[in-house]
Amino acid sequence: MCRWAAWIGRSIFLDEIISVPGHSLIQQSMAAEKCKATVNADGFGVAWYGEKPEPGLYRDVFPALSDPNLQSLTGQVRSRLFLAHVRASTGSATSRNNCHPFTYGRWSFMHNGQVGGFADIRRDADMAIPEAYYSERKGATDSEALFLIALAEGLDHDPVGAIARATARLEHLSRKKGGTPHMRLTLAFSDGARLFALRYATDERAPTLIHRWNEDLGGHAAVSEPLETGETGWQAVPQGTLCVFEGQDVCYLPFEPVRNEQAA
Repeated sequence: MCRWAAWIGRSIFLDEIISVPGHSLIQQSMAAEKCKATVNADGFGVAWYGEKPEPGLYRDVFPALSDPNLQSLTGQVRSRLFLAHVRASTGSATSRNNCHPFTYGRWSFMHNGQVGGFADIRRDADMAIPEAYYSERKGATDSEALFLIALAEGLDHDPVGAIARATARLEHLSRKKGGTPHMRLTLAFSDGARLFALRYATDERAPTLIHRWNEDLGGHAAVSEPLETGETGWQAVPQGTLCVFEGQDVCYLPFEPVRNEQAA
């Protein structure tokens, strides 16, 4: 499975999360410790917020370690809020369009996990994306489908409810036509002001998600794995929880996609 890291807080160089720490996202792409796929070499990407409402985006299919453009970019660009991702494919092709993060307007989104039997429900998932958003369907991943369905479900005005309803729709398709595990995910998304992070699964094996307030850098990091081996202060997010990071505050919300779908 993929590895990712997100930052919200004081403006810092991207490499202070992506490559400088001892167990940075780049190191995790070569030697992940808390997932099945030790090596994450099916592409990478970073979305960052600067002076404009819309995020900047850089993605490619090379292993993150071997791209000098990524090293140059992260060493020169500062951001107060960014999402970074190294990919280990769960079935879809290695292509730039399948690399995370995905962006639309002011939103950025990245995902780690799987929708059970997605190859069998992909047509139905695509049909769940309304015409207004379908032109943004550039790749073939379950992750991009989830993001576009969430946008259609009202991400702009109800981000928590929208991601719950979108997750429920894909979970329902997996239960109906797909396979097990029906849903395993951690994901992060942002509107440029807040950072949302979610951990959920239909079994007991949701991918890892932890976060930590960094006093020295002045912000929160939400990540798949600790950025330094043996570093203390990381807090594990319980399964079935959505976190909202805003300023120094972190709000934990229970995440129940089926119940939210029934109430919609």
